[in-house]
Amino acid sequence: MAEAKPTEKVQCFGRKKTAVAVALVRTGTGQVRLNGCPIHTVKPDILRVKVYEPMLLLGTERFGKVDVRLRVRGGGFTSQVYALRQAIAKGIVAYYQKYIDEASKKEIKDILMAYDRSLIVADPRRCEPKKFGGRSARSRFQKSYR
Repeated sequence: MAEAKPTEKVQCFGRKKTAVAVALVRTGTGQVRLNGCPIHTVKPDILRVKVYEPMLLLGTERFGKVDVRLRVRGGGFTSQVYALRQAIAKGIVAYYQKYIDEASKKEIKDILMAYDRSLIVADPRRCEPKKFGGRSARSRFQKSYR
């Protein structure tokens, strides 16, 4: 058997509400695929630009050397898109930290953080559970004395 070259790859995740996206970033030619399909097939069309944001911010010179494979599950359309963009951004930062150098990783991270903090840091807000005595988590049924 031929000896396989060790592939340089990192796996990162992005979360938003109940949506979880996993990004596998490896050395390659600049392909970005989502659930096996090209990234330009993301629906809805309006939110497609949100997925492109990390790539547009960092430019082709940084994304041209890596392949990104994405998987996403859970949540709704919007949550999935926000989880995807976070997974891409965190994956690129992790790849540069592990295989390139710390200085370029810091530069990338600063660019992303300056644009939008949610590209790197997850949003901790979750849906609050419903309680008795009302129709939702906080609202109560109207009180009546007669």
